[in-house]
Amino acid sequence: MSWLFLSSGLFLGWALGANDAANVFGTAVATKMVRFRTAAFVAGIFVVLGSVAGVTGAAGTLGQLGGVDAPAGAFGVALAAGLSVFLLLKWIGLPVSTTQAIVGAIIGWNLFTGHTTDTAVLGRIVTSWFLCPLLSGGLAAVLFVAARAAMPHVKIHLLEVDAWTRVGLLVVGGFGAFSLGQNNIANVMGVFLRVSPFPAEVALGPLRISSVELLFLAGGLAIAVGIATYSERVMKRLGSDLAVLSPLAALIVVFATATVLFVFASPGLSQLLRAGGLPAPPLVPVSSSQAVVGAILGISFVRRSPVKWRSVGGIVTGWALAPLLAAVVSLAGLYILANVFRLPVSAP
Repeated sequence: MSWLFLSSGLFLGWALGANDAANVFGTAVATKMVRFRTAAFVAGIFVVLGSVAGVTGAAGTLGQLGGVDAPAGAFGVALAAGLSVFLLLKWIGLPVSTTQAIVGAIIGWNLFTGHTTDTAVLGRIVTSWFLCPLLSGGLAAVLFVAARAAMPHVKIHLLEVDAWTRVGLLVVGGFGAFSLGQNNIANVMGVFLRVSPFPAEVALGPLRISSVELLFLAGGLAIAVGIATYSERVMKRLGSDLAVLSPLAALIVVFATATVLFVFASPGLSQLLRAGGLPAPPLVPVSSSQAVVGAILGISFVRRSPVKWRSVGGIVTGWALAPLLAAVVSLAGLYILANVFRLPVSAP
């Protein structure tokens, strides 16, 4: 049964890959600088590596928000988040926030089981929803201004610029996929940490792989499958529906998005900043959708180029609906699991 319950987490991983891969390669594919198959291959490899690296990152914060302690409960929460992302993706056709969906689903579990929602943790997560697009927008704007000022002084042939831009998009896309896996694997497998079906440790020759690492590896593979099977349409729409981007702007958007995701997921960076007496950002799962939209808008404001505000409005509507819909679906699903199938959704 534990393996069956894990299937909803794998479904959520697939939905995240189908939805959020557009945030790291959408602009590259939409500008035809990178082929979709190439983008899917690179993103799949690096998202798996990032997922395994995310073991010590943002997953603990979701556990503090709501420590789901029964396999059926984890199944219901992950399924509610996955269904919400999939339904909004089908309705709107643009990326929505998987982070907000899983937070809404966890709050639904807290409400159904009578557990208290830690408002301090919730406050840190919600604050990151505002900081994320602002940081990515500001970083993208600064980088674009600097790049535009440097371009007249760079003596490179136009064809060489095109070739280097393609290489750059692949490099920063790989970095973005790694950061996506490292940060957002918490959304996919965070609720299964206490109820993992894997053994405590598995020996592969000299290697010792923990239950959490196996759990996150499975989630990363599910994300990679989602990228390969269902992300092409979303990539092309995200990269062209908000604003018209040049290849250089597309490169900067991906880099800014990846950097912001990395900042909120890297315990090493957090420790380094604290050691230097600097404030460190919280280790929380942030929305890659919000990061990429913030970066695109930041560059658009600097260039004073037109923005398709109707598309922006659709994305913001998806952000607002995701946690609400996920909470409702979570409550309904948990009720069915507990009262129809007679499964415990919370430990005694």
